Amino acid sequence: QVRLVESGGGLVQAGGSLRLSCAASGSILSINAMGWYRQAPGKQRELVATISSDGSTSYKDSVKGRFTISRDNGKNTVSLQMNSLKPEDTAVYYCNARILRVGEYRINDYWGQGTQVTVSS
Repeated sequence: QVRLVESGGGLVQAGGSLRLSCAASGSILSINAMGWYRQAPGKQRELVATISSDGSTSYKDSVKGRFTISRDNGKNTVSLQMNSLKPEDTAVYYCNARILRVGEYRINDYWGQGTQVTVSS
């Protein structure tokens, strides 16, 4: 079994910062890409940032220059540093990882439970 556990959400004023973290655990053979998605009320889930196993990153245009994704391959963790937060960043943030489990031959997507980020104006 594989679990992704997120932490670090909360309430912050506009212009403030938060750091989200996600730890993957379980019968993991390898982790491919990891990323963060978010879903605001009444909207579809959207990709915020991704990072490959070799450290290549990509970002949603609206967060470029404000958010930074990083990972620790030795600890199976991924983090999202969010600076200069705006009210439109308010959403539930989900961690995602593409994982190959021990004894399996196909990479599958796994999700965290989500953490609420609220930015007040």
